[in-house]
Amino acid sequence: MAIPDFQTIMLPLLQLAADQQEHSLRNTIEALAEQYALTKEERRELLPSGRARTFDNRVGWARTHLAKAGLLKSTRRGYFQITTRGLHILAQEPDRVDMALLRQYPEYLLFLKPQNKDDDTVDLPDRSELQTPEEILESAHQRVRQDLASELLEMIGDCSASFFEKLVVDLLVRMGYGGTRKEAGKAIGTTGDEGIDGIINEDRLGLDIVYIQAKRWQNTVTRPEIQKFAGALQGQRARKGIFLTISSFSEGAKEYVSRIESKIVLIDGETLAQLMIDYGVGVSTAAAYEIKKIDADYFTEL
Repeated sequence: MAIPDFQTIMLPLLQLAADQQEHSLRNTIEALAEQYALTKEERRELLPSGRARTFDNRVGWARTHLAKAGLLKSTRRGYFQITTRGLHILAQEPDRVDMALLRQYPEYLLFLKPQNKDDDTVDLPDRSELQTPEEILESAHQRVRQDLASELLEMIGDCSASFFEKLVVDLLVRMGYGGTRKEAGKAIGTTGDEGIDGIINEDRLGLDIVYIQAKRWQNTVTRPEIQKFAGALQGQRARKGIFLTISSFSEGAKEYVSRIESKIVLIDGETLAQLMIDYGVGVSTAAAYEIKKIDADYFTEL
């Protein structure tokens, strides 16, 4: 089944705590995962940032909302227990516990109300809102990245072939290839061999060489073009190559590189744009936001 949203998790979490015993968040996550019969893949699914597991994050926020409404209380770090209010809610045998139900409690409304508001109105997410705050932020971040990637590809498509070669050099150097920018600039675009646009050091010491093919094409790169590049590598007795394009690769091209002895990495337009964003090539930082969490070690009394 699909991973449930954090509001759907609220009732099962509250029911799990109905025994009035102290429960750890970690054990609760595992128990709920079994209850929902999540697969190993679903348990391992990460938020877009890759920094936290999606299900763990949703259980954590379900607990937070229940605690802010006074249905659960924290007993010690990482542990919680049901309250009299929580037991009262369960006694009513609700079909669902969600944000709409929790709004009856003033302290929960205070939790939801932005602190910079002077009036008594509360801006609440719609009941259909299924994402945790981290998921909302990361989804927005991914949309911003996708829009930026599309803009980058449009700009690259309007650039000259020589500028594209410079862009490729800048990116590879930022990624740790080629030694210095000056050395890499001399290496690429100078070989003149059929099927090869240039060469670059794999590392700063020059222990191995990587051959480059960079095509500013709008059409899909097919298998014959990759075969041509692979043949050029064999002619140089080379083992490694990178083929970059601002378009895409056909399935035949991808299948071919998976079977040959030479190691050829295919970088399509989408991947190229994402790498440029990751390594700061052709982009600048407009704003930065930090998400902070409790430093548990700070509060440990010796």
